[in-house]
Amino acid sequence: MGALITFQDVCKYYHMGDSTVTAADHISFEIAKGEFTAIVGSSGSGKSTCMNIIGCLDVPSEGTYLLDGQDVGRMNKNQLAEVRNELLGFIFQQYNLLPKLNLLENVEVPLMYAGVSRTERRERAHAALEQVGLGDKWRHRPMELSGGQQQRVSIARALVGRPSVILADEPTGALDSRTGREVLGMLQDLHSQGHTVVLITHDNSIAVQAQRIIRLEDGRVVYDGPAGAPEAVVTPRAAGLRGGGDT
Repeated sequence: MGALITFQDVCKYYHMGDSTVTAADHISFEIAKGEFTAIVGSSGSGKSTCMNIIGCLDVPSEGTYLLDGQDVGRMNKNQLAEVRNELLGFIFQQYNLLPKLNLLENVEVPLMYAGVSRTERRERAHAALEQVGLGDKWRHRPMELSGGQQQRVSIARALVGRPSVILADEPTGALDSRTGREVLGMLQDLHSQGHTVVLITHDNSIAVQAQRIIRLEDGRVVYDGPAGAPEAVVTPRAAGLRGGGDT
């Protein structure tokens, strides 16, 4: 089976005045369909840059990013938007729900952009809310829910487009520990159902819930392997330190 996500020597440079900042420095990895992978690193490690590139919100300065065999770096803005809508489902730290819409309407939003008929939108949005345990609350507005419930709505919104990749950016960052564990459990359930999940986090205790960890430091991959391995939570440059020191 070919890789769903492929980074081949991906570099990303940002020009700030007379200086150039290297946010990604020849990053290479592959993520296969059905994997649950965490990309983990402290602030400035390059994980947000990787997320933006995986999510087709940015393109590499050098190297190649293939999403389901398509070369994202060669796409224009309209093509990038189309790929985002068709292949990617996003889960954000702050939920990004529209306060004036009810839950059903919030979940429908990606399908509206995709040109799906009203009847099918409603059916799929109802099914997605049922999947996250909120089918009976579809008339509610976001502010009538707890933070954990709002994050469930964002998961439903990510699922409704039937994406190839679910991209979760610090999905537990705004939640208490118990609710965060529930959200992580949902991501693990989605993985067990065959979904490809890419989790972006700074937190080792979150990352180890994935199947595989790709750890970044200074824009480079310093670990890529099983989440359960002892070295998964220890950065190579800081051997002997307990995992979590970069959070």
